[in-house]
Amino acid sequence: MTSTPVTIIGAGLGGLTLARVLHVHGIPVTVHEAEPAPDARAQGGMLDIHDYNGQIALAAAGLTEEFRAIVLEGRQAMRVLDRDGAVLLDRPDDGTGGRPEVQRGELRRILLGSLPEGTVRWGSKVTGTRTLADGRHEVAFADGGTVVTGLLVGADGAWSRVRPLLSDAVPAYAGASFVETYLFDADTRHPAAAKAVGGGAMMALAPGGGIQAHREDGGRLHTYVALSRPREWFDAVDFSDAAGAIARIAQEFDGWAPELTSLLTESDSAPVLRPLYGLPVGHRWDRVPGVTLIGDAAHLAPPNGEGANLAMLDGAELGLALAAHPGDTEAALTAYERDMFPRGAEAATDGAELHALMFGEDAPHGLLAAFAAGEEEAAGAHPGQ
Repeated sequence: MTSTPVTIIGAGLGGLTLARVLHVHGIPVTVHEAEPAPDARAQGGMLDIHDYNGQIALAAAGLTEEFRAIVLEGRQAMRVLDRDGAVLLDRPDDGTGGRPEVQRGELRRILLGSLPEGTVRWGSKVTGTRTLADGRHEVAFADGGTVVTGLLVGADGAWSRVRPLLSDAVPAYAGASFVETYLFDADTRHPAAAKAVGGGAMMALAPGGGIQAHREDGGRLHTYVALSRPREWFDAVDFSDAAGAIARIAQEFDGWAPELTSLLTESDSAPVLRPLYGLPVGHRWDRVPGVTLIGDAAHLAPPNGEGANLAMLDGAELGLALAAHPGDTEAALTAYERDMFPRGAEAATDGAELHALMFGEDAPHGLLAAFAAGEEEAAGAHPGQ
């Protein structure tokens, strides 16, 4: 058994931002991550980092310059198509937008590189947590080890092992899922699809589903095919049979323009099912000494363009609150949660409204009306978050 003053569970963007802000302020911290190594798996696709939350977090972490160095220029371009491939909205990237795009893996690399060697303990899979008699918390790991900590932060996502210390809430299926695919070297090998996607993000929408794609670096097109179907419907699709699964999903888009369906049917990777889950909107808990949550562990919602940004802002604000209240962890946690709860609830509410605009009975016209009304948050329809 070991003892640490601040223990973070989860080395995602939120947990790493918190660790970095604490490091900047001279507060020792240890991060435990279940993955065995930084490059154990792909880290997802593009993220648009917003000037009103994610960029504020990176500034608090002292990493604005490093962030700017990995921005992919031109990727804020966005277009909306109908099922026939007709362009309904086409917004170029004129360089003035407040949502520059980066690769998630590159952003994580920057955060990891900003921490002292040994801050992240890889291969530390949590099996349970409990509150001790003295108010501290014990974390148990799959290798038999334990840690006792004065402050435990759950940054461990949807299925958080820390959340049960605070709340009985569990994520519920949101009624829709994504099927993720890739096209590689698209401009050469898949020119029609590449032309349809354009230089940034593309959304082809209809009631109950849609095809969304983003141009990443290296000519790669990253696609999320969305379908509003019960979880049981997807369970009946055998995703171990890549060709069969693609064919089954493609049936739901029969009659759509081939340059759109080719993002699925010509996939250069096996399809990956991404069921969407969410915690109750407005999820909160009573203050429990010495433990809190950030990011999806606290306010998981279906993708709405805010998830990664909120996780980083949570981490930064918690770190700043701890630095501002030396020796009074409870005051720091109270201040952090006071602002975090309404922020998470607002984002989840906006996300539900956005989902209805994108896939409801009036899709895609409801989304176009929101754009026409100047509701720029509609531009956050970003499945990668």
